Amino acid sequence: MTLSSSFAGPGRPGIPPLEVRLLRNGIVESRHRVHAVVCDQRGRVLMRAGDPQQLSFVRSALKPFQATVFVGSGAADRMGAGERGLAIACASHAGTALHAREAFKLLWGAELDTEDLQCPTPAGASSPLEHNCSGKHAAFLAACRQMHWPLESYLQADHPLQQAVLKRVGELLGLPGAELISARDDCGAPTLQLQLAQMALLFAHLGSGEQADLERLSRAMLAHPDLIAGDGQFDTELMRLAHGQVLSKGGAEGIQCLSRVGEGMGVAIKVDDGARRAKQAVALHLLEQLEWLTPTTLVELRQRYLAPADHLRLEVIGELRFDGARP
Repeated sequence: MTLSSSFAGPGRPGIPPLEVRLLRNGIVESRHRVHAVVCDQRGRVLMRAGDPQQLSFVRSALKPFQATVFVGSGAADRMGAGERGLAIACASHAGTALHAREAFKLLWGAELDTEDLQCPTPAGASSPLEHNCSGKHAAFLAACRQMHWPLESYLQADHPLQQAVLKRVGELLGLPGAELISARDDCGAPTLQLQLAQMALLFAHLGSGEQADLERLSRAMLAHPDLIAGDGQFDTELMRLAHGQVLSKGGAEGIQCLSRVGEGMGVAIKVDDGARRAKQAVALHLLEQLEWLTPTTLVELRQRYLAPADHLRLEVIGELRFDGARP
C-alpha cells in the first residue's frame, strides 16, 4: 500500500471548510469551522471540504486499529473473547455495569486483575473498569499476556505492544510506523497525530472487509453497537439505525470517522474548535450527501442530534466537493 499524491503534495485551493451554526430561535449564536475528507483504500482523496492534510490527533477513533494487536497476537482467540470482547476493545463506552462487566471478562479470560489496568478511575466511580477506555486497556493487557510482554509498562511508547500498534497502522497507511508521531492520550495510552486524509484511509480499510483482523473488528462493532458508546450516544445510535451499512467511531476534540461497509470508503471529520455537536451535525450532513443512510434514518438522527431543544437548532453550511473542483 502506498499513499496517493493527495497526501504528499500541496492541497488544492478553493474548497472551503464546512461551517456549523447554532441558531437560537432562528438567530445565529455560534459558528464552528469543520474540515472533512473522503478517501478510498488506495489513499486517494475523492471528496473534501477544507484541508485533507489538516493534522490532528486521532484520539479514540484509533481504537479499532489498536485492537488489531489483540486479534493478531492470538489473545482474542485463545481466551474466546468473541464479538462482544472485540467490540468492547474498540469502545469509548459509557462506563455502565454492562460495559464494565465486558471489560472485566477480557481481564478474567487472560488471568489478569483489575489492578493491572492503568486507565484512570473516573470521578465518582469505584473502579478503572468504569473508565470509557477500560476495554481497550484490558485488550492491551491480554495481548501482553499472550506475547509474554511486560505488563507494568504496557502504556510506554517503546513497549512492544505500542510498537506493534505503530507497525500495523503504518502498514495500513503505507509508511514506516516509526515515522508516526505519538502523544499521550487522556487515558494514558499513546495516540497518533495524523493527517485527516490518513484517518479516512484507515477507516476505508476498516470497512472494506478485505483485511482479516479489521473485518473481525468491524463485524463486532456492527453486531454490538451498544458496547461501542452506549444508549443515546452518537456512534451507537448511528450504527443501530444504519443496519450494518455504516461504521462510526468518534474521538475527542472534534474527531469523527465513518466507513461505508463493503465499499472501501472512509470519511474523517475534524472540528477546529473541538465541538462535539459540530462533528455530529457534519457527520449527518455528509451521510445525506453521500447517500449512505435512508431518508427515514436521517430524519430520526437529525431529530436526536440537530435539535437539542425546541429553541435551538444546528445547521451545516457547505458540502463535500470532488477533489480538484472549484467553487
